[in-house]
Amino acid sequence: MQITLTDTGKRFNREWIFRHCSFRFEPGKRYAITGPNGSGKSTLLQVIAGATMQSEGKIEYNLNNGIVEAPYQHIAIAAPYLELIEEMTAIEFLRFHETFKQFNLPLNQVLEACGLAKASGKQIRYFSSGMKQRLKLAQAFFCKTPVLLLDEPLTNLDKQGAELYLQLTAEYGKNRLVIISSNDPAEYVNCDEIISIADFKN
Repeated sequence: MQITLTDTGKRFNREWIFRHCSFRFEPGKRYAITGPNGSGKSTLLQVIAGATMQSEGKIEYNLNNGIVEAPYQHIAIAAPYLELIEEMTAIEFLRFHETFKQFNLPLNQVLEACGLAKASGKQIRYFSSGMKQRLKLAQAFFCKTPVLLLDEPLTNLDKQGAELYLQLTAEYGKNRLVIISSNDPAEYVNCDEIISIADFKN
């Protein structure tokens, strides 16, 4: 899927978070949106995802030369601020998520690939922060969507988790539009293009 931003901006009250953002994200490529904490890169990612509306300009989603009216159906996202349903077990959570978007592997294999097979029947409330992050990455990477959005994907991951992330990016980021919001070069080491949020400030 191709995503095109034209003179797009986002404002909270009277403060512009970013403005005059014109950019075309091409399918099959990986992009990083970079900037210091609080600079607005996560907000830009949420606008791209359609999770929050832009204040000005427009966003267009194109798939197979046609305009997409419901882009959220084609986008998977993992972010620290997205909550898990902690009363559910890991396998229940993935089954629930599967009612909205298909996975490209059986759910038990998804958990195994992310090192969570032994915790499949465990309530998420008892997960460590690193296990929760692995589950968030699992529900994003293994979704059958042409777009993958990742906000600070190494949050709470140890060295082994970081290696898993790079492996997932290499294997399950293929032929997808991948956009990563980050200020850590380790998170976007394989990106084709780096975009600075500072370029879209007043």
